[in-house]
Amino acid sequence: MLEMRGRGSLKQRLLVLALATVLLVWIAAAAFTYFDAREEFGEILDAHLAQSAALIVVQAHDFDEVEAEHTPLLNRYAHRVAFQVWTGGRVLRLHSANAPEEPLSDVRSGFSDKIINGQRWRVFSTWDDSGENLIHVAELTKERDELSGAIAGNLLKPLLFSLPLLAILLWLSVTRSLRPLVRLTSEVAQREPDNLAPLEVGTAPREVAPLIARLNKLFIRIDASMQKERRFTADAAHELRTPVAGIKAQAQVARTASTDAERIRALDNAILGCDRAAHLIDQLLTLARIDTLGDETTEPCQLRAIAAEVIAAIAPAALNQNVRLELTEGAEATVRGNPLLLRIMLRNLIDNAVRHTTPGTSVLVKITQEQGRIFLSVSDNGPGIPEAELEKVAERFYRPLGTSASGSGLGLSIVKRIAEIHASSLQLAQNEDGNGLRVTVTFTS
Repeated sequence: MLEMRGRGSLKQRLLVLALATVLLVWIAAAAFTYFDAREEFGEILDAHLAQSAALIVVQAHDFDEVEAEHTPLLNRYAHRVAFQVWTGGRVLRLHSANAPEEPLSDVRSGFSDKIINGQRWRVFSTWDDSGENLIHVAELTKERDELSGAIAGNLLKPLLFSLPLLAILLWLSVTRSLRPLVRLTSEVAQREPDNLAPLEVGTAPREVAPLIARLNKLFIRIDASMQKERRFTADAAHELRTPVAGIKAQAQVARTASTDAERIRALDNAILGCDRAAHLIDQLLTLARIDTLGDETTEPCQLRAIAAEVIAAIAPAALNQNVRLELTEGAEATVRGNPLLLRIMLRNLIDNAVRHTTPGTSVLVKITQEQGRIFLSVSDNGPGIPEAELEKVAERFYRPLGTSASGSGLGLSIVKRIAEIHASSLQLAQNEDGNGLRVTVTFTS
């Protein structure tokens, strides 16, 4: 829970990212609007200076009748614009009241900037048609900047007011868009732990539908796993009850035995029961372990070398039961798989054959290749299995009726599961002579 809180919510992330993006775009747009407006307004003011100069040029024929004087400021905005008329470019003939006494510009034509008495002026200079009078028309740069800044600021006000509104609309949109996830979260949170029914897709958007589909597949796998575990636990409990009850019965017989021979026989049977229980537990642990494995860790495996290794390990126990183990000659066969699981599979196949074959006979291990497939078969000379029960013996804890050999009923189940992991098939059939059982695992190379 702490980890989930630390990561923050998806809603917060979307809002933060969306608002940050909008804010960046807004700032960029505002900056562009502000500077572009100022530039455009500066050009307008420059055009105004040029137009004012043109109006003065039109009146140039009256300059001869005017002596040097200051023209009055007739409007409250008039102080923004100043002008000078210089005869021959050297004698100040006429100027506005707000114009300085020195030339507004050193440039005789066009636009220029000049600082006079600590104030910066924007100046347009031109000659009249006679070429005798130089005219300067100027504005204080400070006032131009104030005016253009005010106008640009007014243009930005709608953007400024729109940002909070846009944030509210984004919040409402994100909240509405995430409602399917909120409903899905609430539905999953309110479920009982054993409720693995599929979730309804309903009107979920396309982005959420795949998540629901994956969850439903997960629920199916979890349900199958739980069912398998329940069956396994129930079967294991049932199978373990039998050897434990047998050991207890033999212990009671040994406790009440009247002779040493009877007591020793009971203790020997109890030890045998312990061996059977240990074998069953070992098989259960093996089966539980391979149920959790997949085909992720595979490598090229030499099947004949693995078979020889397993035969060497089982041979002493087989000889004690007067059973011979044989590996037919042939070329090495390489399959891709898990070497540990392949050893477990071969050990269970051979151990199962040794338990059920007739003493004095042999167990034959054969590895052949044909048309891109590899066949591993283990044959015994035991009583065999009726054809009607061949499909059942690979089920967990199943033991055919009348079986006298000891076992847990898990050997072939383990073999079947390992074959499934290696994408191979398992076939059980009688030997060609009608005696015993032949188990074949087919690998696709």
